Amino acid sequence: MGHNPNILEAKGLSKHFLIRGAFGRVTRRLRALDDVSFHVRRGETFGIVGESGSGKSTIGKCLVGIHEPDTGEVVFNEQSLLGIPREDRRKVAKELQYVYQDPGASLDPRWKVGALLEEPLIIHSDHDRAKRRDLILEIMRAVKLPENFLDRYPHELSGGQQRRVGLARILTLNPSLVILDEPTSGLDVSVQAAVINLFKEMKRTFDLTYIFVSHDLSVVRILCDRVAVMYAGQIKEVGDVEEIFERPKHPYTQLLLNAIPKIGDPDRRRDFGIVSDIESNIALAEAGCRFQPRCKYRLPDCTHDDPALQSLPDGRAVACHVVNQV
Repeated sequence: MGHNPNILEAKGLSKHFLIRGAFGRVTRRLRALDDVSFHVRRGETFGIVGESGSGKSTIGKCLVGIHEPDTGEVVFNEQSLLGIPREDRRKVAKELQYVYQDPGASLDPRWKVGALLEEPLIIHSDHDRAKRRDLILEIMRAVKLPENFLDRYPHELSGGQQRRVGLARILTLNPSLVILDEPTSGLDVSVQAAVINLFKEMKRTFDLTYIFVSHDLSVVRILCDRVAVMYAGQIKEVGDVEEIFERPKHPYTQLLLNAIPKIGDPDRRRDFGIVSDIESNIALAEAGCRFQPRCKYRLPDCTHDDPALQSLPDGRAVACHVVNQV
């Protein structure tokens, strides 16, 4: 292995969902992921961003086996997860964990917090009851929740507290990679700031690697080292977060960043060449680049040839005929 080896690689992941209408008939096929490849370096926070329906949450669920990809491969700690036996998958599950977007929905309302935190240890460890209790108390202190919360039910907690319980439940297994799916959505600004600081502290304390799935670009810039920008099931741009935020290359990345309000910069919402009706429900292109119906930079090639990710001299990769012909 070289310096800072990859902890995870996704290779050509595709996932299609069948949309059914009356009498269960298939009306269309939704291409949630289409030949998605990327790598995550050990110890980094890798962001995945895009609009609703871009496929970013589907990626996380395919990585941990909640969804089985139709094609492609996931390699974690140099082990392929494709078709591995159930027992081996359970071992991997301890190391590769997923934090749901809605923590309240993922916590059994019939169980108190203490039981929710103990369950993973009963399943995945051979610790006795006293050792499990010690670990739970240690984790509770780490996520800054008081011990008396162990006797509370999830519905008695705020959204921010439920997120802390969800993270504590994951940390009991001592994972190496945690996938965070929209972990700050629905929180007010003050609680959001506290949760962001908690993620940073947990990363240092427990030597974690994060995959951070979010539509909140301001949070992504604070937390992430690298970021992949998704559109309609494909990665359109990937690279160091500062490079992408300061010098976005793909027209879709420019569109996303141009939508972030910036105080004191009257030129922030400048024209990047996106067609004006960007909020209408434009159908995906049947052929070529999926973004080309919304992009007035498009070239003749864009209408029939879907561009692949190509590396640029600054280390990022972009899937765009316009950018890659400059």
